[in-house]
Amino acid sequence: MTQHIAELLMYVAPEPIREANERWLTRILERLGATRRNAEGLSLMDLWLSPHLLLTQTCGYPLMTALRGRVRVIGRPRYELPDANGGNHCSLLLSRADDPRRSLPAFRDSRGVINGEDSNSGMNLLRHRLAPLHRDGRFFASVGISGSHRESLRGLREGTADLAAIDSVTFAYLARYAEEVAGLRVIARSAFSPTLPYITAATVTDEQAEALRQVMNTTLQALPEVREILGLHEVLPASESDYQIVLDYQQEAEALGYGRLR
Repeated sequence: MTQHIAELLMYVAPEPIREANERWLTRILERLGATRRNAEGLSLMDLWLSPHLLLTQTCGYPLMTALRGRVRVIGRPRYELPDANGGNHCSLLLSRADDPRRSLPAFRDSRGVINGEDSNSGMNLLRHRLAPLHRDGRFFASVGISGSHRESLRGLREGTADLAAIDSVTFAYLARYAEEVAGLRVIARSAFSPTLPYITAATVTDEQAEALRQVMNTTLQALPEVREILGLHEVLPASESDYQIVLDYQQEAEALGYGRLR
């Protein structure tokens, strides 16, 4: 029997979220009669581009840049969470609750932090939101790279950063199941963009991808506890073209002279 790579690694915290995703994924593989290939040690890019890939989730920005035309989109999740519904999500621009600044312009020359330069929610949507406010191509005094949304939140809590953009799904999960957003305040929200796409290998046909989406939904409906924990109600149809908007946001920022977040 062919072994496939199947991993859901974009939302792994807190622990109830990781467990729910793993339970859903295990049941999907059982329904397909598929066996799971060990993906330990693979980088995200190697996992996304593996010829053995059956199912994983990526970010909309790398989908439209590094992965464009190299993977096949299965669908996108329809969460029903605060600031994430109807197949869309946004970024929440956060500061410490005790910071006296209350508006985005007040944070000019502060310390920004992003999870990575290839992140839609952590970088691209933040850049788009700040583009009208920059001066001479600069908004922040400095911009750190944390490596993850959770580390960006840590930087805010510990006072090493002043402003960060956090995916609204991540924020909702941490607000519900952890204490990592305690003591923080939402300063503003970004524009909306499609939720993080589920993808498979480029060699998978459109018909096979649609069949996989149907199995994902059938399995999800059979797991009401998983649906509740994840706030995930359905995997909607999706294609690369749905994610053109993330490049539109990039181009809008560039047109305003803010092509690089700094």
